Amino acid sequence: MSYLMNNYSRLPVKFVKGEGVYLYDDKGRKYLDLIAGVGVNSLGHAPPEVVKIISSQAKELIHVSNLFENPWQEELAQKLVKEFHTSGKVFFCNSGTESVEAALKLARKYWRDKGKNKYKFVAFERSFHGRTYGSLSATGQPKFHQGFEPMLPGFSHAKLNDIDSVYKLLDEETAGIILEVIQGEGGVNPAEEEFLAKLQELCKEKELLLIIDEVQTGIGRTGEFYAYKHFSFLKPDIITLAKGLGSGVPIGATLAREEVAQSFTPGSHGSTFGGNPLVCKVASYVVDKVKDLLPRVRSVGEYFKKRLEELNLGKVKGRGLMLGIELKEECKGYVLKALEEGLVINCTAGNVIRFLPPLILEKEHVDEAVEKLKRVFK
Repeated sequence: MSYLMNNYSRLPVKFVKGEGVYLYDDKGRKYLDLIAGVGVNSLGHAPPEVVKIISSQAKELIHVSNLFENPWQEELAQKLVKEFHTSGKVFFCNSGTESVEAALKLARKYWRDKGKNKYKFVAFERSFHGRTYGSLSATGQPKFHQGFEPMLPGFSHAKLNDIDSVYKLLDEETAGIILEVIQGEGGVNPAEEEFLAKLQELCKEKELLLIIDEVQTGIGRTGEFYAYKHFSFLKPDIITLAKGLGSGVPIGATLAREEVAQSFTPGSHGSTFGGNPLVCKVASYVVDKVKDLLPRVRSVGEYFKKRLEELNLGKVKGRGLMLGIELKEECKGYVLKALEEGLVINCTAGNVIRFLPPLILEKEHVDEAVEKLKRVFK
């Protein structure tokens, strides 16, 4: 008998240890991990320096509340803003869905502070932004809405890479547009460069805030520190972060340009555990390490994509170490077969095999993975 709620379809493996890019189950069997806790373990499992930082900081101070100044938050925020395209400020929380929730609230308050009743958002079909009511309403996948209706008013969904479908949803009450540069849960679907350029122009023309959800794509995942930086013309007003930022410890962040950030005033939003000393200390190290890893992410990512294309299983999509293979059939069964081969992969959007390995992945690990995939799909 389990005392856990049945909201996860758990795979029949109990992992008890991790080291680098490998996981070990309770029987001592070794697995190559190509999902990294769904893009979370950016530096792999049990990275020595992270373990050392957690132990050291836990002996000093874990939590103190946001009622007091927090030098660890200031240090991390400065590093995150330094990678942004303009001056800005950061709000810390615990997860991706919380970072999106904060972004939506901030955008609405920004316009209310300016005396404008702009509260609506345009998101995109097949997007995923989280499971709280605001982020869930922004999510463009009806399957996640089932049983929780009605969704919050003010959210509509355009077609990715179709600028005309965006125009049709705009009105004087539209506050902003929220999108992922590469849709993760939706099937590793990249936004096209021409579409993104038109979207940026549209936001400027219509005075809309551009919110880019970097929860899955950010912190080096695609080969740039923030994925939007692959496109020099993109200037988001707000971005959301989580997953790889803490390399395993729970932290999220919402980053906004200076003018927009000013709308969060004392008492307007908060988070009890958000940005505690321990997670900020770890994340600060992660940021420095990931910046050093970016060239490797790009080169290993290109190599991985090429090797996946050689398998001729379907269209290979994505960038850096955020890749997917679009199959012509359901992929859930292949995830189980991969486990039998000692390989951890993920199925998303029904028919897309998704790869989000640790950013420390080497080409030799790619070769090992490809040999295992050959046996899985034999």
